[in-house]
Amino acid sequence: MPVTLSILYRGPLSSCNYDCHYCPFAKRHETAAELKIDRLALERLIEWIKTRTGDSLSLFFTPWGEALTRRWYQAAICELTRLEQVEKVAAQTNLSYDLDWIENANTSRLALWCTFHPSQTTRARFLSQSRRLTELGVAHSVGSVGLPEDLEEIERLRAELPDDIYLWVNAAKSSNVDYQGELLERFTAIDPLFELNTQYHASLGRSCRCGSSVISVDGAGEIYRCHFIKQRLGNLYEPGFEACLTDRPCTNQTCGCHIGYVHLDDLKLYPVFQEGILERIPVEFQSGPGNSFPVA
Repeated sequence: MPVTLSILYRGPLSSCNYDCHYCPFAKRHETAAELKIDRLALERLIEWIKTRTGDSLSLFFTPWGEALTRRWYQAAICELTRLEQVEKVAAQTNLSYDLDWIENANTSRLALWCTFHPSQTTRARFLSQSRRLTELGVAHSVGSVGLPEDLEEIERLRAELPDDIYLWVNAAKSSNVDYQGELLERFTAIDPLFELNTQYHASLGRSCRCGSSVISVDGAGEIYRCHFIKQRLGNLYEPGFEACLTDRPCTNQTCGCHIGYVHLDDLKLYPVFQEGILERIPVEFQSGPGNSFPVA
């Protein structure tokens, strides 16, 4: 039967052209053989999607590292955005490449989640890339990791961005930053949803859309409810995989990543993001200028 499904795809690619000090994939390089495995896995996914006429599919590329510097991801995005069964293609990216390839995509179905890394690129360069996306008609959010040493640079980025582009901030949980007082106030002034990201949300036994209308898929087609619960549910390429798509309570004690907790029903974030749920664009930034909104 036809399905309506969001697929969070994370293939075997685990390399990046940046060397952020907090990232385990910084400046990691892969062999030609390893890159071929990733390319073939992505091609297999595309061929499967082509067979799913009648479905309503959204794809969100969430690689370990940076994928959009690779030609096969650029080509895949362009092809996927032109398939009738694909509602949207979204991807996390650092925007460190020439954007002209996007001219070959159906940009009405493309959205990007763009991360600014102050230690790796200049604010001027990143803003130029954001403006180019706007010229190309690509909806996008931008954001950064909320390191105290980058706070002033992120504030400048917010001041120089158009008002109708959402700037999110990810709490540096792995760095044990204590977000209180002025630090919390200033990051919240940049991103009104920031405090949500500083928390590990209670999730055990709670309702989540992951596993039913949202799934995580790896390069072999193995299905998991999300990136953070490694209980295999089935395989995308097996006949009848749809039987595994069912409501399940979360089995983790907490959920601290936006990609996961945004799907927890208790947090009521679907009304906040609506059609921008994958690319992290709140509804106010989809319909016009604005940089404040209620947290449901």
